[in-house]
Amino acid sequence: MQPIALVAKTWSLRVNWIVERVCVLLLVVLVLDVWLGVLARYVIPLPLTFTEELARYLMIWMALLAVSSGIAYREHIGVEFVFSRLPAQVRRVLAISFDLIAFAFFFALFWYGLAFAERGFSRLTMIYAMPKGYPFAGVPLAAFMACVQLLLIGIHDIFAERAPESTGAAIAGQQEEL
Repeated sequence: MQPIALVAKTWSLRVNWIVERVCVLLLVVLVLDVWLGVLARYVIPLPLTFTEELARYLMIWMALLAVSSGIAYREHIGVEFVFSRLPAQVRRVLAISFDLIAFAFFFALFWYGLAFAERGFSRLTMIYAMPKGYPFAGVPLAAFMACVQLLLIGIHDIFAERAPESTGAAIAGQQEEL
């Protein structure tokens, strides 16, 4: 095993470990918020109007952050049927090309997402009356995390002894040959 590939994969899994926990935390808060909204609307007649808006922002943050987790396990879009039948060297070049294209996309999303979030600080949410920049900050943050994962996975793809066998990686918790 090439040490650079191993270090890149290890850091990718460490970053992903944190992102997964944050996503689970956001999911737990989202479920509790939705249940509170249902109870407030149909069981306990309380005028809790914030639950819908909070659920929307929690879902967006969770879904956007989960993208980097999919990248860490190579579970992003790919044509598996064709990819797995190609020679090893072609698979390596193709995987690195996918990484570069995705990195360019997410870097552009990060760059323009910063301006998007910055403009959001001049607008207020309907219910909380807080700047929309806070919920909008999920876009550049998620794009940055995706760029970090793509960089680490790309380094792994370049320096690994073997070319990727498929576009999807092993299930979390299973040890794959790095």
